[in-house]
Amino acid sequence: MSLLLRDARVITGTSAEIERGWVLLARGVVFEVGAGDPPPSVVSAVTDIVDAREVAGPGALVTPGLVDIHTHGGGGSAFEDPDAATAVDRILGVHAAHGVTRVVASLVSAAPPALEQTIGALSTAARPGLLGIHLEGPCLDVDHRGAHAPWALRDPSSLDVARLTAAGSLAQITIAPELPGALDLIRAFVAAGVRVAVGHTGADAATTREAIAAGATLLTHAFNAMPPLHHRAPGPVGVALADEAMILELIADGTHVDPSLIAPLFRAAPGRIALVSDAMAAAGSPDGDYRLGDLAVTVAGGIARLRDTGTIAGSTLTLDRAVRTVVATGVPLVQTIEAATCVPARAIGRSDVGRLHPGCRGDVVLWSAGLEPAVVWRDGIRIA
Repeated sequence: MSLLLRDARVITGTSAEIERGWVLLARGVVFEVGAGDPPPSVVSAVTDIVDAREVAGPGALVTPGLVDIHTHGGGGSAFEDPDAATAVDRILGVHAAHGVTRVVASLVSAAPPALEQTIGALSTAARPGLLGIHLEGPCLDVDHRGAHAPWALRDPSSLDVARLTAAGSLAQITIAPELPGALDLIRAFVAAGVRVAVGHTGADAATTREAIAAGATLLTHAFNAMPPLHHRAPGPVGVALADEAMILELIADGTHVDPSLIAPLFRAAPGRIALVSDAMAAAGSPDGDYRLGDLAVTVAGGIARLRDTGTIAGSTLTLDRAVRTVVATGVPLVQTIEAATCVPARAIGRSDVGRLHPGCRGDVVLWSAGLEPAVVWRDGIRIA
């Protein structure tokens, strides 16, 4: 099966932009990308042709599928739900409707045996849209735990890297590097092929630099659950901004980070901002009462907070809304799309998604001029 999308503005996800172009998908991958009208030989060979302007209107835009490397749930489901297959299908479906073709399943802090069980269940319920699993904890600082239950936190010495990685497809883990033994744990996970993020931490600049030297390459939701940026104490944010090895996650919902900081953040770390949703079960669902791990959450006005403390508890964000929010702050569209596609893919070591380059997975979003997803394909198959 082959699919040709024509007559659209095309953003490839890696700084390239074609004002009017076309994308050819074949056998589930990107086969060719071109400018102007596709050659007659291409048109005659394809089985399905989509005229972007006819479907999405004037100003139609084609981009890679969005990649969300920090997602806890959606549609009323969380990745920790007992029926893993049903949860995965529901969550992927909710986010697919918002342009997301690939997701990393994030798990909140829990006892290591429970994490191993959930990793195994999610790996058994593998789906094409699931890139792997992210452990957000349990080795986090209790004073910066956010919406993680204090009784679920653990010392680094309690984690068995071999058992966790053997349980399933572990892609990344968030660790507070100031905890005793954390730097050795970072080294062990990196050696096992797992990407390590600094987050939920009280670390100072020196400790953050030590974590990076040990192999950490990500900052979990920059600014949130960590010391603030200070001119004499730059902390994790300042160190991450200054280090080209670091990618910074950003929750661009207008609540987690003030919109006035978004454009300066992009300018300070070009090509190193990864938009994430940090979405919990309420994403794509009405306001009401939910759970995040063991904790009760109330969602009001689309903002999720712990019922007992009022602490922000993940988000109800979807990545298409994050894209619109970032563009509204003045960040160029090409850079914004990169932050939702190839940058998060690069953060977990995936070069086959998040880009419209020959040989990459056939993940594509057709957008309207207002940046609303009109049609979404994964592996060349329409999913929304």
